[in-house]
Amino acid sequence: MWLLRPPGVYAPQGDTELLIEALADAAVPRGARMLDVCTGTGVVALTGARLGAAEVHAVDVSTRAALASTWNARLRGLPVRAHRGDFLERAEGRFDVVTANPPYVPQAPTGERDGGRRARAWNAGRDGRRVLDRLCAAAPRLLARNGVLLVVHSTLSGPQRTLDLLHDAGLKAAVTSRRTQPFGPVLRARAQWLEEQELIAPGQRYEELVVIRADLIR
Repeated sequence: MWLLRPPGVYAPQGDTELLIEALADAAVPRGARMLDVCTGTGVVALTGARLGAAEVHAVDVSTRAALASTWNARLRGLPVRAHRGDFLERAEGRFDVVTANPPYVPQAPTGERDGGRRARAWNAGRDGRRVLDRLCAAAPRLLARNGVLLVVHSTLSGPQRTLDLLHDAGLKAAVTSRRTQPFGPVLRARAQWLEEQELIAPGQRYEELVVIRADLIR
């Protein structure tokens, strides 16, 4: 899919592709209300609209990302409304489908500003869970009855914790897809620190991505 992507907006990559595949497999209900968290270019939100969602809200803390999502939706005439800000502040009501490709890359405490403002798309604190934990806690109030959450992240940031938090919140959750891919530039630059933290094996230069699906059964 051709996309407008201003400088500094996260480019769709392997994690985006994996999330889109999971969304297609989830069978979006016709007329669904959808929320896409950390939308970037809006490609996942656009996919949801194409799959049948009638109302899609795309949220990102980046002004450029919100603009990109707006432009990309308008060019295709799709029912996507972009919002700039924190997803917990901008999401109103409940949703049949919630998708998220949040920042999840672990970072050293001294590297909080590595990469400048654009690094907000991947920097997620020492354990990589700055956004993930908040999303898991919020899931029950974001989802409508029988709603579905799909979230993608690296195994470097603790998928078992994601599952535990979602189960504790009363959701049925499981890993539904996986993909292994080589490190990109960000992880290659942090490889030594990741080894020191025992998050990767010595010499490891690949990561595994997972999509976790959580269902709110009521």
